[in-house]
Amino acid sequence: MSSIFFPPLLQQINSEIARHAAVDLYVLRLDLMHPLVNGNKWFKLKYNLLEAKEKNFTTLLTFGGAYSNHIYATAAAGNLFGFRTIGVIRGEQRLPLNPTLSFAVQQGMQLVYLNREMYGQRNTPALQEYLQQRFGEVFIIPEGGCNLNGVRGCTEIVGDAMPTAGYAYAFNHICVACGTATTLAGITLSLDQKQRAIAFPVLKNGAFLAQEIENLLTNYLASGLPAPYTSPADWELVCDYHFGGYAKVNDELLQFSQQFRGEHGIPLDYVYTAKMFYGVMDLLKQGFFRRGDSLLLLHTGGLQGNVGMEKRISSKSPAKASLQA
Repeated sequence: MSSIFFPPLLQQINSEIARHAAVDLYVLRLDLMHPLVNGNKWFKLKYNLLEAKEKNFTTLLTFGGAYSNHIYATAAAGNLFGFRTIGVIRGEQRLPLNPTLSFAVQQGMQLVYLNREMYGQRNTPALQEYLQQRFGEVFIIPEGGCNLNGVRGCTEIVGDAMPTAGYAYAFNHICVACGTATTLAGITLSLDQKQRAIAFPVLKNGAFLAQEIENLLTNYLASGLPAPYTSPADWELVCDYHFGGYAKVNDELLQFSQQFRGEHGIPLDYVYTAKMFYGVMDLLKQGFFRRGDSLLLLHTGGLQGNVGMEKRISSKSPAKASLQA
């Protein structure tokens, strides 16, 4: 299977806030890797696609909300690499389809809808057996690519995406938005012990992810799968920048995103990266980082979701907008 990877840009953020804090600030533009399958989604999918191909599966089945970056990327990757794809979508069908689901259908994905109660059982053997019986031999990828294959791919983000080998070690802190915690788990296994990963959960009450991260790390290290390091680097969760919960935004976050793009030419997605970037800039103002630190912010893509989100926001007050993606 050929890679779709195109080296992204490492871009310095020339910010007055960072200068005042005496901190070097860089962003790794994973959103520029590929027009359809980019960001951390490619890394989460890579080894799942390889395993499916090696085991001669022809159909991928995965899960997601109606605005899911993972659904979007899986549909595109399936089309690129010759897989049939099935997307199990949380909630009822709503017509016309939003831009995310319209794109998935255009890429050949079959959409199946489950009510929220059934969808909540997506990782149980009973529901997966039901799906196997209904659709035949399908290769099941968990929601968000959250499995050991996903972690394995994410161990390659920092090292492989850098313009120069070893350049990643110039940074004290690697900052990333956090949903399922798969990306953070992989990142911690790719840093040396002098570095620290900082994750910004986009879910309300995101501290519960600490146990998810520990489980992923324990299971991955026990699996024997390769990793740059045999023990994870230090990591922490900063849970104060969820803006009300998953896929929720308000006027302040929207204004920050628009201003940031205007000043630095970097578009941010509202669900993930905007919250992480906002959090980093706020922590810089508070003196959270030491003078002389060097920060690398991972832009994990997801810009496709902004199209549908902006349409919904335009019909209601941004302070009340929620996509529940």
